[in-house]
Amino acid sequence: MPVFNGFDPEDATPHKAFAQADPEWLALIGAARTWFSGPLGQLLLEEERQLLDEELQRYFGGYLVHYGPAAQAPPSAPQVQRNVRLGAPLPGVEIVCEEQAWPLSEHAADVVVLQHGLDFCLSPHGLLREAARSVRPGGHLLIVGINPWSTWGLHHLFANDALGKARCISPSRVGDWLNLLGFALEKRRFGCYRPPLASPAWQKRLGWLEGYGARWQSPGAGLYLLVARKMVVGLRPVRQPRREPLGKLVPLPMAKVNRRDTE
Repeated sequence: MPVFNGFDPEDATPHKAFAQADPEWLALIGAARTWFSGPLGQLLLEEERQLLDEELQRYFGGYLVHYGPAAQAPPSAPQVQRNVRLGAPLPGVEIVCEEQAWPLSEHAADVVVLQHGLDFCLSPHGLLREAARSVRPGGHLLIVGINPWSTWGLHHLFANDALGKARCISPSRVGDWLNLLGFALEKRRFGCYRPPLASPAWQKRLGWLEGYGARWQSPGAGLYLLVARKMVVGLRPVRQPRREPLGKLVPLPMAKVNRRDTE
């Protein structure tokens, strides 16, 4: 059974024409990739890499699908046979597709990782539905996002770069969306407790915050990781069998009792 509709993961060519893509989406992904290559983006990626590496150790299966704007190689699951990266036509992307048009058959992937995909997208609901559709029943969906209730979320409100365009959706809201899509939230983790300071010297000086925050898992961290498991495929209403009429109930005559016979 083919996993990818019309695509061979071994021969995917992201350099082909992509003229029908939304230019606004392409500009957003390009700006996000540039931001993640800077000092603040690298700080986030460094901290979430550790969380993802720890989490992905326990998964196995045939396919892991990764979607996200960062340029660096995404984390992989060592016990999964094939790790596939899809997204915009940029270097490192193996299969080119738009955020709401993944070339995957339903229930194709054992694990799907959305690494800041919801932060930088045109339709978070549409992207999440597409990712949820691709996960097999019993499979897992991992979501990494920028926490709006943190110094990073505050900095996002005043940023003039790509971070200012990020959606920064709260983990509780994403958890509600996952519940509606038939997922059970198994785990919620946080990371990157250092404030968004571009200076490497200050980042190093405040490195002690990471150990302190990781020990207590404070929700004020700069990023969150949600791990959800797909519980259902989808329910269809069961038609009730047609009941044939049984006829009318007719009262039967009751026998009269002769009191003289009973005495």
